[in-house]
Amino acid sequence: MTFKRLVKRPLKYEITIMQTPNPGDRNGYRQVYKMSLKGHSHSDVISQVFRNFNVSDRLPKDFHARYVGTRDIILIDEGTRGKYYYKLLSGGWKPVQLHSHV
Repeated sequence: MTFKRLVKRPLKYEITIMQTPNPGDRNGYRQVYKMSLKGHSHSDVISQVFRNFNVSDRLPKDFHARYVGTRDIILIDEGTRGKYYYKLLSGGWKPVQLHSHV
């Protein structure tokens, strides 16, 4: 008897990195980079972003901002399924609701 293992295909996510002009600022976020990534979950693509945007050899040539760090925000846009925001806090990436002051 042959069993086929069902493997979930990675999804394509639209990712936006948002930073303030100065590290540690609590408002004034702006888009600093946008890309598409494939991954199995939000956690997966957030980990990819953190790994790739914190090592100088992995930074894309067209990235002109600082390393991803505390209080930076990652927007995961799933089109009709919604937009999800995650902020890097001292305990890791946490989902956040954005308000007009961000």
